[in-house]
Amino acid sequence: MSKPKAHVSDQKKQTVTELVSLIKQYPVIGLVNMENLPAPQLQNMKRGLRGKAILQMTKKRLITIALAQAGGTYSMLTKKIVGMPALIFTKENPFKLYKLLAASKSQAPAKPGQVAPCDVTIPAGKTPFAPGPVIGELGQLGIKTGIEDGKIVIKADTVVVKEGQPFTQKVTEMLTRMNIFPMEVGLNIVAVYEKGVIFDHKILAVDEKAYIQNIMQLHTEALNLAVKIGYASKDTVTILLQKAHRDASALADSRDILTSDNVGKIMAKAEAQANALKSKSNL
Repeated sequence: MSKPKAHVSDQKKQTVTELVSLIKQYPVIGLVNMENLPAPQLQNMKRGLRGKAILQMTKKRLITIALAQAGGTYSMLTKKIVGMPALIFTKENPFKLYKLLAASKSQAPAKPGQVAPCDVTIPAGKTPFAPGPVIGELGQLGIKTGIEDGKIVIKADTVVVKEGQPFTQKVTEMLTRMNIFPMEVGLNIVAVYEKGVIFDHKILAVDEKAYIQNIMQLHTEALNLAVKIGYASKDTVTILLQKAHRDASALADSRDILTSDNVGKIMAKAEAQANALKSKSNL
């Protein structure tokens, strides 16, 4: 006796159909993780994406089914699904999409149990706290303090949570009291699909300033090498001609070869030598 087929609601079927349509309509599909994203920030981000991208939130199983039904290589994205997934559809390239979502993130206080995204430091300097029990609380976190002008002063930068470690209740309370918000709230790109290629979030997280500086450094090094070996190109021809002119002028000067550029210099040199000789002969 065959098992009865599980009932699939019309709403779920419609959701899958809409996802498949969007998958085929847009060239770039981003997979995001919305875990720990508060509703107010989500609404703000959705408004910021208008005209640039479409965000579709649904269950992991429906996303998996839609990616499979779309055919081709779209199902590659299913291996990247984590947390509370959603799909984002756009015509922007993957790097612009990542930059757009990164720019929309906002700082947020840490909660106990959350993992630190980087080393979290309480900086040295004057605090807003008057002397009292807070001195002991800071001491429990390994923070050295003093008193100046009636306020508690932290004597040195202190790392209170290292990257990858969870926040404790005491640390989160102190960070919040000091207006230090180490967490970022936003849509976290996990991966982006474009033309059969999956771009991992680590690849998309390009430091633009460092990238431009590297390109400029490579250009300088390539230009120096081309000039050194005498390789002529549109970028080096002017420099090579200037160098050749300087070398030719130096050679002409050293061998007393008259040219239109150095005739005055050589005549002055000859006159100086003649005067020196005449001076010696008078002795």
